[in-house]
Amino acid sequence: MTDTIVAKYWSLLASRHDAQAFATLDAAYREPQRAYHAWGHIVDLLTKLDALAHLPTRGDLVAAAIFWHDSVYLTRDPDGRARTDPENVQASAELFARHSRFDALEAQAVHDLIMATANHMKARALVELYPGFSRDLDFFLDLDLSSLAAPWCVFEKNLDDIQFEFGWAPERAFYQGRVQMLESFLAAGDGLYRLPESRALWLAHARANLQRADVDLRERLAARPA
Repeated sequence: MTDTIVAKYWSLLASRHDAQAFATLDAAYREPQRAYHAWGHIVDLLTKLDALAHLPTRGDLVAAAIFWHDSVYLTRDPDGRARTDPENVQASAELFARHSRFDALEAQAVHDLIMATANHMKARALVELYPGFSRDLDFFLDLDLSSLAAPWCVFEKNLDDIQFEFGWAPERAFYQGRVQMLESFLAAGDGLYRLPESRALWLAHARANLQRADVDLRERLAARPA
């Protein structure tokens, strides 16, 4: 974990949380079942937010959403039932609310940013909570998908880390699920990223990675007949 970037952004937010908030986050992102959805992902997003600080209206609220959006991440419940992304996102938003000392409007904004990650492709700002909120929501969702444009070696490792998080799932089922996800992203076309600035930075690299990974996973599936 890059302590400097985390400390920089937490210093902007600490007074708007209770005293246990950061310890709660730290424990969550160090859970042993995590690999991709750990501190490294949060640091990556905060680093990009820092480099693109001119894009959001309320970078502090985007930073808060970055810290909390994956604060609950389980791929299955203790009884073995597979857990959905929306369940994790809802639980993350509720965990934020328990530790939040933001005023009502800011807390609603962070909540809505977190909840948008339950359905990246379809999420929209329902209410313009402050001037520029809908753009901030689009920017945050673009940030969360920016790892799709990582160098191939990093993209490949991210996929391996996600497979680790689904270590209980049969390999073939995992690959099928990833192919469906990759193809949904490819089907979005230019709409994979919402802001023109994001598309200029990430779209070409992301689509190349997605196409390469789709071919690779289909080859793995073909080598593992049902």
